[in-house]
Amino acid sequence: MAAKGEDAANGAPADEARSFRKVVWPLAVAETVVWAAMYYSFPALLPSWEADLGWSKTELSIAFTIALIVSAVLAPVAGRLIDHGFGKQCFAGGALLGAAMLILLSQVTALWQFYLVWTGLGIAMSSTLYEACFAILTRTMGPRAKRAITLVTLVAGFAGTVSFPSAHALAGSLGWRGAVLVFASAVVLVAVPLIWTGSRHAERHGRAHVAPSSRRASEAMKVASKAAFWLLSLSFAMIALDHGIVISHLLPMLDDRGLPESAAVLAASMIGPMQVAGRLAMMAGERYLSTLTISIGCYVTLAIAAGALFGARFQPELVVLFVICQGAGNGVVSIMRPVVTAELMGRPNFGIISGLLAIPYMGGYALGPTVAALTWQVGGYDLVLLIAIAMALVGLFSLVAAWRSAGPH
Repeated sequence: MAAKGEDAANGAPADEARSFRKVVWPLAVAETVVWAAMYYSFPALLPSWEADLGWSKTELSIAFTIALIVSAVLAPVAGRLIDHGFGKQCFAGGALLGAAMLILLSQVTALWQFYLVWTGLGIAMSSTLYEACFAILTRTMGPRAKRAITLVTLVAGFAGTVSFPSAHALAGSLGWRGAVLVFASAVVLVAVPLIWTGSRHAERHGRAHVAPSSRRASEAMKVASKAAFWLLSLSFAMIALDHGIVISHLLPMLDDRGLPESAAVLAASMIGPMQVAGRLAMMAGERYLSTLTISIGCYVTLAIAAGALFGARFQPELVVLFVICQGAGNGVVSIMRPVVTAELMGRPNFGIISGLLAIPYMGGYALGPTVAALTWQVGGYDLVLLIAIAMALVGLFSLVAAWRSAGPH
């Protein structure tokens, strides 16, 4: 009897680990495909659109800005649906909508059509990118949510590595329209089934861990009365603006630094692996470092990255430092945002709180491409990078202030 009881005791963790894998790995692969197809396809195909369609960088960038603003505005709605147990439907439905918009994108011939399609992609992004995925994991995985989020980001960190070279190769052989159709097919055939499977297992696995949600959205939104909420909002907005400025114009920036096209594509592709490297480094050091210390390190690293790319005009080897710091810093930010949010704001109503904080965060991303394009017209990419450095530093000071304002936690 003792042996049988021991086997049962040993079997429980094994069942838990098996269920964990059924949730994390499907969602991780799905997020990789979704990010590659819906988000990174824009910077990856920006030069092709500019050359083929004849629209300026600024005109094209406005479309991405529209998409990210729409995504930000709708993020609390998606979060609220997830809080009430509709994560599977919200996540999978958003992916299907995204695939449909990509198919339409392959047919555009007018600028207004381009803007309309990216508006639809913004709706899809609100329920398919990290915000929605992390809300599902935080809601259902309990104390294991941080590890689940880390593993998802380790895999999805390769989205840029997948998107940049594949878009470049597909556009060369099939044209950019054919490349977009391939991305749409990947979402339908790979991402959607994995989202459905992973989300379903998350619901089953997380019944014992689900944090309570307020019946009224107004009760959940009382968090907006806290100074820490607004300081955290500013901090997230600044770090998103920093990364959005850099990543949305990365290939033109690298060209401006004098890099050949092949080297620029390689550098852009390596940001993904550096994201993974940063996350692995975080996993190795998190037992020795506090959440605040790790978060501060992210902001400092991203400021260094923009400084390195600025200096690459005079010392091209600094592009290597830029790739390492930009990838590692942003990679760890992806993990620390939901962790910091849960630590300072609490797990109850996490979906809607995370969605509210996604508005300034995605707003920063949304403004990034257009701010970069307009600033480039005024002072070139040197001025763009100086602004990126300033954004990272403002975000750093806001984060520290939010931590102090929140008090003991």
